[in-house]
Amino acid sequence: MTVLDSRSDRPQDRRRPADPGVLLTSDGVRMPPVEDIGVGRGPSWLDDWLARNGADVIAWYRHIHAYPELSRHEFNTTELVAGLLSSAGLRPRLLPSGTGLVCEIGSGGRCVALRADMDALPLTELTGLPYSSTVVGACHACGHDAHTAMLVAAGLALASAPELPGRVRLVFQPAEEVMPGGALDVIAAGGVDGVDSIFGLHCDPRLEVGRVGTRIGAITSATDLLELQLTSPGGHTSRPHLTADLVHALGHVITGLPALLSRRVDPRSGTVLVWGSVHAGEAANAVPQDGVLRGTLRTGDHEVWADLEPLVSGLVQSLLAPTGVGFKLHHQRGVPPVMNEPECTQVLRAGVEAALGEDALAGTKQSSGGEDFGWYLEQLPGSFGRLGVWSGEGQPPDLHQPTFRLDERALLVGTRVLTHTALAALA
Repeated sequence: MTVLDSRSDRPQDRRRPADPGVLLTSDGVRMPPVEDIGVGRGPSWLDDWLARNGADVIAWYRHIHAYPELSRHEFNTTELVAGLLSSAGLRPRLLPSGTGLVCEIGSGGRCVALRADMDALPLTELTGLPYSSTVVGACHACGHDAHTAMLVAAGLALASAPELPGRVRLVFQPAEEVMPGGALDVIAAGGVDGVDSIFGLHCDPRLEVGRVGTRIGAITSATDLLELQLTSPGGHTSRPHLTADLVHALGHVITGLPALLSRRVDPRSGTVLVWGSVHAGEAANAVPQDGVLRGTLRTGDHEVWADLEPLVSGLVQSLLAPTGVGFKLHHQRGVPPVMNEPECTQVLRAGVEAALGEDALAGTKQSSGGEDFGWYLEQLPGSFGRLGVWSGEGQPPDLHQPTFRLDERALLVGTRVLTHTALAALA
């Protein structure tokens, strides 16, 4: 495996303590008890570990939540995780970039990977929680703080088992929120070499705590970014015939490209283009010389995704040719759909049932959101599930909203599901 040893000689961020044992209070961890929905379902070592450490899991989550780090800057989060794992005698190894790490538990020929992402979003938190983000312009509005805390907990619980039927590799991944995603960093560093299957969970505020959504096949969509830069000689709005009307051309693409795509791809593919940013000009009586249009292009079909780049390029060319406006199209390929393998999805379901009971299993629809877990499934089989984090009260905010919050009982639920899924995969 081409990775580097975990190190602690990087200069510390002054916003937070360097000691990974100092989580929320200077005199140790003092957290109120959180209900363990799966208590008593075993194995006994897992029940015992959560009884002793359940409050710590909540503390780790709250600490990561309070000190979010954006994509490829997860240095302190990485160091915290490495310290917690090392304290149990494990040997975490950093990725070459210095953020993200892998850590293996157990021995034997078979190996299952469990993955969590670590990065925050460039949003300012508006929850008002006592452990809200201390960083202006950054917050965990997608649950990656929970994913990280749960995987640490599952890893430490597995390390406490008297014996494991194989190896479990913990993958703490950076940069899920930026395309094409930090999963490619893990893969390039050999982080999933020798792994037989991989599993992950993502917070879902549409599901109540204690339920986990699974699905065979596509559970997320491919996501690309489009940026169209337009140029014109510019001129006076009283004489548009003497120049190339850039704003008119922008409007033509804004409405025309989504319409044409809907007639050129199979509507069953769930392909959708939505613009998120448009800018051109300042003066009302001047035709601008440049403008830019940005948006996302999504599809739930892997074959359609492979053909979208040349299709979009040709359609933009045909739309703009009559306008005389110059253009440059940047089509950034993002992430593929997450395609859950059938047998691995059955393993994930078995893990959910063992952890929580049959009633915890829920179906889930394919999302048009993107998730770089799809890159792992281009390399090896696996499955990705949706972890219920809604308390059942009120209207839950969606992911990527600055008001997103979760029911902390989900942290222990997720720990149990990850642990049982690993055991089921190695059985």
